[in-house]
Order: sequence, then structure tokens, then C-alpha cells
Amino acid sequence: MAEEKFLLEMTGITKEFPGVKALKGVELRVKPGEVHGLLGENGAGKSTMMNCLMGIYQPTSGKIVFDGVERKNYTPKESLEFGISMIQQELSPMQDRSIMANIWLGREPVNKFGLVNWKKMYEDTKRVLEIIDLDEDPKTLMRHLTVAKMQMVEIARAVSYDSRLIIMDEPSSAITEKETQQLFKIIRQLKAEGRSIIYISHKLDEIKEITDRVSVYRDGSYVSSANTDEITQDQIIEMMVGRSVENLFPKVKVPIGDVVLEVKDLCHETLFRNVSFTVRKGEIFGLNGLVGAGRTELMETIFGLRPRKSGTVLFKGKEFNPKCGKDSIDAGMAFITEDRRGNGIFPIQDIEFNSTIANIDTYKGAGRLLNLKKMQKDCAEYIEKIAIKTPSQAQLIKNLSGGNQQKVLVARWLMTAPDIIIMDEPTRGIDVGAKSEIHRLIGELVKEGKSVIMISSELPEVMGMSDRIMVMHEGDMMGIIENDETVTPEMLMELASGIVREEQ
Repeated sequence: MAEEKFLLEMTGITKEFPGVKALKGVELRVKPGEVHGLLGENGAGKSTMMNCLMGIYQPTSGKIVFDGVERKNYTPKESLEFGISMIQQELSPMQDRSIMANIWLGREPVNKFGLVNWKKMYEDTKRVLEIIDLDEDPKTLMRHLTVAKMQMVEIARAVSYDSRLIIMDEPSSAITEKETQQLFKIIRQLKAEGRSIIYISHKLDEIKEITDRVSVYRDGSYVSSANTDEITQDQIIEMMVGRSVENLFPKVKVPIGDVVLEVKDLCHETLFRNVSFTVRKGEIFGLNGLVGAGRTELMETIFGLRPRKSGTVLFKGKEFNPKCGKDSIDAGMAFITEDRRGNGIFPIQDIEFNSTIANIDTYKGAGRLLNLKKMQKDCAEYIEKIAIKTPSQAQLIKNLSGGNQQKVLVARWLMTAPDIIIMDEPTRGIDVGAKSEIHRLIGELVKEGKSVIMISSELPEVMGMSDRIMVMHEGDMMGIIENDETVTPEMLMELASGIVREEQ
């Protein structure tokens, strides 16, 4: 039998940080023209392994062979030069620069005088955006794009490098099902050209659809590799978490009470129009739709972060017109943002600060001094209550896994004792075990009589957790559906695409 050929072989990779052994003799082998899924819970070592591959970290020990050549002590710039590029999980665009400036940063085309050739850059950007089917002017500033479109620009940048191996770290975490299918089309095209993809995702249905093989890590160690078509989702989950996760959507039935929030004919100047719905005590109200549907913008308007053009909002039976987010917090409303890194966490602050900041006024005593002892006590209580994995509350939040960062944000808003919690993509970019825990927390909230509005692009999540589902399309409310056994993914996708059938 002929020996298998690999484009990439990483063997015995160990990476140690002060007091932490992040990788323990891990391996990864990727064939030419293969889509290879890399799986594991947050903190399993996937990102550390990819940082070693990209030259961001130097392995403590181990061997990296790419394209038949052993690579040692190289830089990120050199990894790009010999054919490896990466789409990072956390977006970090230059917000006040254009799409084309972000794509070609550091490798701008120049004319014979050594000046930037803006015309060529514009045309090259148009060509790359056409490949990923993103209809945006290359001169558009990044800050004017949605999170999903920023993610598509990151994909465009990776494609533009013409690399032999592209690492995609959670590339679909901020894009919709429709855009994910476009991403898969691009991946298949790259594969047909003989390029290899390392695809990191917590969405196991995507892994089953797009990958040829998978490798699984757990707690910094290599577990196993397998052909994707020879392994089930349940087997993958068990390898990832070291146990069986019985129910990813532990929806509990609780009594639905009186109306807490009533929205009547709410309109924004440009983003949405004539939206009406109610949310009741103890209810999980799902909000679904494609990018550009206006879901997040609708909730931001209700919360006081955007101005409304017209319409009425009643909260706990009284007219509600907050001028800012603090007004909403004081009234008993909470908002867990979609962009955890961009406007959720304070990365260089500790867990205590991040969990107590929204409720900071309650800790002010005589002379406006903070009651630090009470802050520490409350933080410790919520670390235990919602099982945040951390050595201490003094840990910087940027050093936690995505799932644990999300739990800190949940703790932050629970400390404000809200009546209603808006969760925008609550499990975006977190692993299957952490997802199950976040879903369990949502169930606990409604059992306590709180109401949850859950914006989610993941159809299994919105169908698995919601009591009712409102679907939006390009700023229009397409319908509100009772979530029972008659609801199908196809029904929701049709509404999200603007299709209305009589039977719906």
C-alpha cells in the first residue's frame, strides 16, 4: 500500500506558557486538496495549535513539515509567503479604513513610481468580492458593515492570498445559513483547485457537510482522527467533551404569564418598519432572519441604542421610550450583545470588573466609594452559580475561553436583576458543551419567571429553545409562529427569504 502524502504534518507539538502546558504532544496531518475539520471544546488547544502553525507562537517542541519541507522558527509573514493563510475567529478590522485597504494591507499594489495603484487595488478587490458574492463597494468603510459582512471580508482576504493551505477558524460564526452555503461553495472551489482547508467549527452539521476528515483535541491533547463519513455527530461530541451530551437544547416547559413587553408598529428611519409583537413572562421569544433583516437593529432600538421613527413600546404595562441603554437597565431590561469582543467584554479587565460593571451604582457607598467586598462576594457567587471555569475572579477575561466569556456576560446582566433579557446570538463561536450550558441557563432564567428574547441565526437553536419564533426579512416582520411539531427549518427559511405561503 502506497504511503499517504500530506501537505502538512505537525507531530509531537508541545507549547508551554508560564504555569500552563497548552499543548501536550499534539499532532495534525492534512492531505492536499482536503477539507480537514479541527474540533474540540474552547480551551482544547485548537487556536494555540494554529498559532504555532502560523508562526505567531514558536512550539516548545515538536516538528512542522509543510509541502515536504521542515519549517522552523518562522514568522507569520514567512508562513504567508510559503503558502499558509488564516481567517481568525475574532474579528479585528480597521474600522475607519475601506474594504480594499483591509484586504490588501501590507501588500498594496504599486505603480512604477512606487506609489499605491488605487485603480488596480479597486479592481482586484472587486474580483475577490465577486468570488465570495459580496455586493459591496470596495471603498466602503468597514465600520459601515454588519458583523456578518466583516466576516465575509475576512474570508475574501484569505482567498486573496492564493495560499495552498487556508485555516478557517469559526468562519460561519457571524454569517447566516445562506452565506454559509456561499462559503461552502467557495471551499469546494478551492478544494477543486487542489488547495487544503483546515476548518474549525463548533457547528457539527457543518462539519459533517463540508469536511473530508476530522481531528479532535481535548484539554491540550490529541484524541483521534477519522474520516467524516465514518463517524457520527454523537461520537464526535463524546470525543470532544469526554462524555455524552444528552440534550443540546434542554427546553423546559414553564407556565407562560402576562405580557411583559408589547411593541406596536415600531419603525426606524431606514432599518425596519411596522414591527409588532408581545413577549410574555416566562417565555423564550425567538427572533430569526438573514443578515440585513433588522433583528439586532430592532432590539437596539427597543433598548434605547438607536432612535425610533414611530411606534409604541410598552414595558411592564407602561410606555417605554429609553434615551440610552442605562434607562433600559434601570427599568429592568438587559442586552447581551452579538459582538462579544467588540462591545461586550472589557478584555484587559478581570472577571470581577466585567461581571459587576453594569450594576456598579449598587456598590457605591458613603462618599461614592465602592464596596469592594460585596463586589467580590457577588462575583464569586455567580462564578459558582453558572459554572464559570476560571482559577480566580482576578483572571483577565481575555484569557478565558469564548464560552466562559459568554457566561461572564450572562452573570453581568443577571446581577442587574432584569425582568427581560435580550440575547443576541448567545452561543456564537462557543463549543458544544458550553452551548448546552448556556441553553440550560436560559431555561433556568425562564423558570425564575424572567423573559428571554433570543436572536439566533442557527435554526436548530431557535427551534430547539423558543416558545414562539418571529421571522424578519429586510426590515419587515414576516410572521410569528407558535413553535410546535409542525414547524420545519424549511418554513423558517422561506419566511426569512421573503416567501409567504397561504398555509403559513
